[in-house]
Amino acid sequence: MGFSAITPPPRSQDAHETLLEFPNNRLLIDLCGEFDRNLAQIEHKLQVHILRRGNQLAVVGEPEAQSQAAAVLHQLYQRLEQNKPIDAEEVDAALRMADLGGTGTTVDEQLEMFEAGKFEIRTRKKQVEPRTEAQKAYVKHLFEHELAFGIGPAGTGKTYLAVAVGVTMLIGGHVDKIILSRPAVEAGERLGFLPGDMKDKVDPYMQPLYDALNDFLPAKQLAKLLEEKRIEIAPLAFMRGRTLSNAFVVLDEAQNASTMQMKMFLTRLGQGSRMVITGDRSQVDLPRGMPSGLQDAERILGHVEGISFNYFTAKDVVRHPMVAKIIDAYDQAEGE
Repeated sequence: MGFSAITPPPRSQDAHETLLEFPNNRLLIDLCGEFDRNLAQIEHKLQVHILRRGNQLAVVGEPEAQSQAAAVLHQLYQRLEQNKPIDAEEVDAALRMADLGGTGTTVDEQLEMFEAGKFEIRTRKKQVEPRTEAQKAYVKHLFEHELAFGIGPAGTGKTYLAVAVGVTMLIGGHVDKIILSRPAVEAGERLGFLPGDMKDKVDPYMQPLYDALNDFLPAKQLAKLLEEKRIEIAPLAFMRGRTLSNAFVVLDEAQNASTMQMKMFLTRLGQGSRMVITGDRSQVDLPRGMPSGLQDAERILGHVEGISFNYFTAKDVVRHPMVAKIIDAYDQAEGE
């Protein structure tokens, strides 16, 4: 019967109550959960009261919280109509989606859109569309594979698109957090030469990741997610010893990771997580003689089933047109 089985939109009785109607009493019982535990979970998270009146639920609380609770109840009821069970984890995922202000799309729905030729990634601030065929294939693989590599020159959207997909998956409740990392290695500079404490020293290296997030999430929401550590931005060295479960993980500038660092990072992949490795083989800033972990990963993992390798060229550059010409010129010079 679909979403229309719930009487839309919920009608307000007064300024402090929203009344929702559910025609299928059996599904309503499942929605409430044993001893109303699902309702209690929603009440505790959103600071509302949910009262059952026959086949209706009355949500009492602040207007914004009422709206979020209604969205959660709608989503969970729709899941039950599709003969999919709900448990505490499903309720929590629905609450996260409401907190982010969007219902999101499932991975299957996103892939169906791609198959229909509609390539778009919806975030809280903007809609992102991959432009080139390589970018479209890359985005599709990010939704399909648990581990994907994006390799190519600067300006091809490798990191930007990966972060966009990560935000979409967070909004959709597919992951609990986003973790973005980079090796703290740059040409001609070292951390010790920068002023301030460790965060002050590290943040300049992480700035491109902050810039991407600012494009996809409102400032206040991003600040809240960073404070709650639902979005983490950290140097590669800080990943040692962690198991990254239920997370969307991006390693940027991976050409500057050593072989040991790359192995360490790849083995952090935990249950329910997605991992994306991006890099540019032409911009290695490691000490002379030290092999790049990105190149070793290509060689060692190229034949492993389930891992996607996506390659970009100057044709995929989406920055100023001159950037593509510069990349082509350098490629020709190196080939001579």
